[in-house]
Amino acid sequence: MDHARFWFEELPEKAQDKCYLRLERLREVGRSEMAKKAKPVTDAVEIVRRRIYQGKPARLKSLDEARANEEVARKIHALRTRARLTQVEFAKLIGTTASVICRLEDADYEGHSLAMLRRIAGALNQRVEIRFVPVRRSA
Repeated sequence: MDHARFWFEELPEKAQDKCYLRLERLREVGRSEMAKKAKPVTDAVEIVRRRIYQGKPARLKSLDEARANEEVARKIHALRTRARLTQVEFAKLIGTTASVICRLEDADYEGHSLAMLRRIAGALNQRVEIRFVPVRRSA
């Protein structure tokens, strides 16, 4: 596992956060497949969590921010695709440009505003709902 440690730890912190989130998603998708295997499989997500995030509050905060940005981007994309709209059509519907829609659907984008989220929701006959939840203490 030293090889995996080397390449992952050489990445910039934001890239590490993105990779970790993708590993989490892959783990969720692959759990049922892994359960079918006879041999035990090492959990890469758990290894990365321990080495990169465990006991490092600043890194956990960065990961939580990346997770929140990714979640908003995925929800915007899901709303648009469920409505069967292209980015251009969606942009016209809410009064912006396709490049703005592209940026809003990018997991790296950190500028989601409540006003824009309300415009998106209103255009698709939805409403924005905000919840406050307890802080998670682990990656």
